[in-house]
Amino acid sequence: MFSGQTLRKDRDGSGPLYLEVKQLILDRIYRGEWQPNHRIPSENELVSELGISKMTANRALRELAHEGELVRVQGVGSFVAQKKGYSALFEVRNIAEEIAERGHVHAASVIVLADQAASPDVADALDLPIGAPVFHSLIVHHENDVPVQIEDRFVNPALVPDYLSQDFSVITPNVYLSQKAPLTGSEHVVESILAQPWEAKLLVILHHEPCLMIRRRTWSSGGVVSLARLIYPGTRYRLESRHGKTT
Repeated sequence: MFSGQTLRKDRDGSGPLYLEVKQLILDRIYRGEWQPNHRIPSENELVSELGISKMTANRALRELAHEGELVRVQGVGSFVAQKKGYSALFEVRNIAEEIAERGHVHAASVIVLADQAASPDVADALDLPIGAPVFHSLIVHHENDVPVQIEDRFVNPALVPDYLSQDFSVITPNVYLSQKAPLTGSEHVVESILAQPWEAKLLVILHHEPCLMIRRRTWSSGGVVSLARLIYPGTRYRLESRHGKTT
């Protein structure tokens, strides 16, 4: 990938070597040779091809990721970053549609789909007695195979009795709930949080990496339908909101 490339810095006193490695990578990105989501050489490949130390390769990749030029996925590799995905802040939209609108591929991994007794917080949010049965789904949404959202959702069984029998790798909860209990209202709370260890593992990010969290309750004519906690890696997503005329 870097055939015939020579490095000069640090060999003639002109500057740190890792800066030149960064520039080599950026040159290929800016010239369009490496498009968004292209896997770039690993640390070991950079060491082998450029004759640099692993420390130099690591710093170059680490800084490019920090600057938003690369996305590093643990155990998979480093990829050219695309423009951050976005989610409409005060709209209840289907994440699969948002991803498709960007020309990308959505996939979902169902981690949990079960019934359980409502904790005090969940019961209060769904207007149910403490310990009442509720449906719980935990799903990781992927964009081009990169995890971009954890959807941790509790649903009122009385309003959507067939929730647990759905295949949420094919249809999203948003679409299914919209069909079965049409939305009449919603409530949103937005926070910046640090990923818990299990969240970081599902999102393939570093432990305690900053994340964006939306806590959303939705209503239909029959009452509160669901409580969802949506978690986005801060480096991969942004939230947007626009209201009224802009021109």
